[in-house]
Formats: sequence, C-alpha cells, structure tokens
Amino acid sequence: MPFYTDTLSLKAFIAVAETQSFSKAAEIIGRSQSAVSLQIKRLEDALKTSLFIRTSRSVALSENGEIFLSYAKRMIDLQREAYSRISEPDIAGEITLGVPEDFATHYLPDILSAFAKQHPHVQLHVICDLTLNLLQQYQNEQLDIAILKRDPEQVTGGTNVWREPLVWAAAEYYQPKSTLQLVLSPQPCIYRARAIAALDHVHKNWQISYSSPSLAGNIAAVRGGLGITVLPANMIPSGIIAIDRKFELPKLEDSELALMKKSKLSPASQALVNHIISSLEKPNKRYNTSKDT
Repeated sequence: MPFYTDTLSLKAFIAVAETQSFSKAAEIIGRSQSAVSLQIKRLEDALKTSLFIRTSRSVALSENGEIFLSYAKRMIDLQREAYSRISEPDIAGEITLGVPEDFATHYLPDILSAFAKQHPHVQLHVICDLTLNLLQQYQNEQLDIAILKRDPEQVTGGTNVWREPLVWAAAEYYQPKSTLQLVLSPQPCIYRARAIAALDHVHKNWQISYSSPSLAGNIAAVRGGLGITVLPANMIPSGIIAIDRKFELPKLEDSELALMKKSKLSPASQALVNHIISSLEKPNKRYNTSKDT
C-alpha cells in the first residue's frame, strides 16, 4: 500500500525527534501538543510501526524512527528544492555570508548544501567569527548577509530566525567547586553576559578559568574539566551534558539569532535569504518578527 504524508506531519516528527519532547516540538511548529501527538500517531499508523519509545519521563527514537528520520529530512529538502527550482529562475553570482561558529558547525552545512544543489551557479563565501566581528563587517558592508546572536531586549532590526534556549553544560564527570569555574568566550559575548547575569542574580561566586574566542577551544577546555560553560540546549556535543538540574544552577535567559541583510541584494543573495528563513522557519508566536532593515 502506498505511503502518503503531509509536510506538517514530517516537520512535527522531525521536531519531536530533535527536541525529544512533544511540548517543545509543538512550540517549534506552532501547533498544540495534542495536534503534534495526533500527527505522530497518524504517521505511525501509516507506517505500521512505532517511531518513538515513550516513557513518562522521556521520548526517544525507536530503531525504525531513526531510519525514518533521514528520509523525512530528505522529503522536506526535496520539497524546498522543487519549490525553489520552479518558483525561482536559474541564478548566478557571489554571496558573502557571516555566521557564528557554533551555528555554522551545527546547522549551516545542511542548509547550504541544499541551497548549492538548488543553485549550482552561485558561489558562496562563508565567514565564521564572533558576533561582534561579524556585526562590524556587516556595518562596513563587507557581508551581504549576516546571522548574528543578540539580546532581543537590547538589539532590534533584521529578521528573527532562531531563538536559542541556553543551558549550563560541563563534562560528564564534572563536580563544581564553591566558586564556579567558567569557560566562556571573551567579551562581548551574549552567552558570557547571560551566565554572569544569572549567577550574580543569585549571588553565586564565579571566576573565569578559561576564555577563548574559538568554540572548539572552549569545548576542549570543558571536556578537560576546566569548568562549566553555556551552550544552546540543542547544540551540546558528545562528552558534555546539560547540568542545570543536576547542580540546581540558575535559569539562563534565551538568546536570539537574527538575519541581517544589505538593503539592496542581488537575486542570488535574496534567494539565499529566503532559503535560510524557510529552513529555519519558526512560528510567529515564538518571535516578534520585525521587517528587515
């Protein structure tokens, strides 16, 4: 019997798989938790298999769920590719894109790979750097498009494309001292600001034990047990775990990623803007999306 499904059900499945939570998935796709549960049930009924292993405290992919996840992502990518090839003319040109290192490492490869397949005549130049440096390059018009971390309460403009729940993270074997040892990027860094503000609010003693502008350097220091750090909840690498509940650390405020673009873009750059926003699409109820500057 042929298998049919809709895009929203696939997005619901992917969201549950990546967040391991029906409630978080509901926020991401902008539907109620019961609607997400119903979509997953319809998928499982159609496939005649369980896609998730559910307990009262956790949700994890089943063996068949892991297999189906790669196909679900490919189906979404194919839909975007088909839409792009039909709705947008064949374009060419060069684009300079600036992105934070952690975002580039975790999300960007798949996004840019799909774009390159859709537009093989576009040449991409990607610059990974700290947000402050990217902002300066953007203001100096060295970047066509920039994805910047920011504090939603302090910086506006651009298009909000991602909201990052932040967590405290450390090596699996880490044991905190009375004075917390912090591994953070140099100022100005929104993760650093979030960490210090949260600890100062509860009068917790802290000191910077290691600081590097390189994400890889900070991750290596955390894995080596030099201290704890702040990471997006869904970007925690192997060998490191979230420790908020384990050590009752103060809640961290979210950070936000915004897409900034030149006022006048080439057709190629505008196509990439549309592709990034589509790939990272989030419900409006999570963001107060402003018009592009």
